[in-house]
Amino acid sequence: MPDDLMRPLADVMAPIDRARGLPNAHYTDPATIAAENRAVLETTWAALAVGADVPEPGDAKPIEFLGQPLLLLRDEDGTIRVFFNICRHRGMILVEEPRRIEGAIRCPYHSWCYSKSGRLVATPHVGGPGQNAHAGIDRATLGLSEVRSHIWRDVVFINLSGDAPAFEELHADLLKRWAEFEQPQYHGGADSSFTLEVATNWKLAVENYCESYHLPWVHPSLNTYSRLEDHYHIEAPGQFSGQGTYVYRQLIGEDGKTFPDFAGLSDHWDAGAEYIALYPNVLLGVHRDHAYAIVLEPVAHDCTREHVHIYYPTPETDDALRATNSAQWRSVFEEDIFVVEGMQRGRAASGFDGGRFSPAMDGPTHLFHAWIASRIDAAGA
Repeated sequence: MPDDLMRPLADVMAPIDRARGLPNAHYTDPATIAAENRAVLETTWAALAVGADVPEPGDAKPIEFLGQPLLLLRDEDGTIRVFFNICRHRGMILVEEPRRIEGAIRCPYHSWCYSKSGRLVATPHVGGPGQNAHAGIDRATLGLSEVRSHIWRDVVFINLSGDAPAFEELHADLLKRWAEFEQPQYHGGADSSFTLEVATNWKLAVENYCESYHLPWVHPSLNTYSRLEDHYHIEAPGQFSGQGTYVYRQLIGEDGKTFPDFAGLSDHWDAGAEYIALYPNVLLGVHRDHAYAIVLEPVAHDCTREHVHIYYPTPETDDALRATNSAQWRSVFEEDIFVVEGMQRGRAASGFDGGRFSPAMDGPTHLFHAWIASRIDAAGA
């Protein structure tokens, strides 16, 4: 790549006191974004969905990710799998809407059928009328094409390229940091998940989530008790970044009820909480009594769906308290919408050079920019 084209990425990867943010093209130009997607979303572990999207064996959910038709499926053994949502015969889409698959997955075109584990089990008339087999069609090699996947904290991660390091190896630092939370967690159900469609590039949602700098102005209610000065940076270059707080206020219902705590947590979590962006596209939060995951779906260069899911330490929690918790988090996340949409609109300004970072306040966000730039640089995109 010519030096003059590489210069902006070098500026992004520079030390924070002189770094600039990603150029406008990374938020507005389809060609630039397509190359970026290959470098930062296809060749690492990107978040696709959560296991709660397919809670029972046979549950299937078609998902389009980066234009790829995928199928999230829980098989008969309860294992979550991700397949390309296409028949191996002529590439027909297999499942159009989320549903429970009772028997086989049947292609609506020529009725080729697949088991829930992906095996090709039926090929009607493939050898001619009434002949359901043919020497040239080897069913053993024509099962559904499976996408490499991994489940952590109920988040379904996929590696489209198939060659990323093992998830446990790549994210060993975060697994160690949150080892206390490696215990059962339970999705709160229908009232504990919601989706926000936001007119912004997915990266701006990550950038905003990473830092606490905006709290006094964007989240004034939250800032009344968990103030800017109560927060600390979380910085793991090339992996994740975010913020923590020393002041988490547990939700208390009108009857004095609270959610039960996760078991065996250290004293830090009595009033502490952490909010981490695990690169590239999942936002995670942990507290003594609940956790959440936000899967960012990059719909278009200027459109992102934020899929929010809230989890608890026990399968049964108070209905009213759970609904209040969900409503409070929704309100907080909605407060961020005008910010990320405003930054997206701002990227149309030809005079914007990527912006600057506060060396004291923007470290977690700069790390995300630098990670994006380094992966594009390494890929030669």
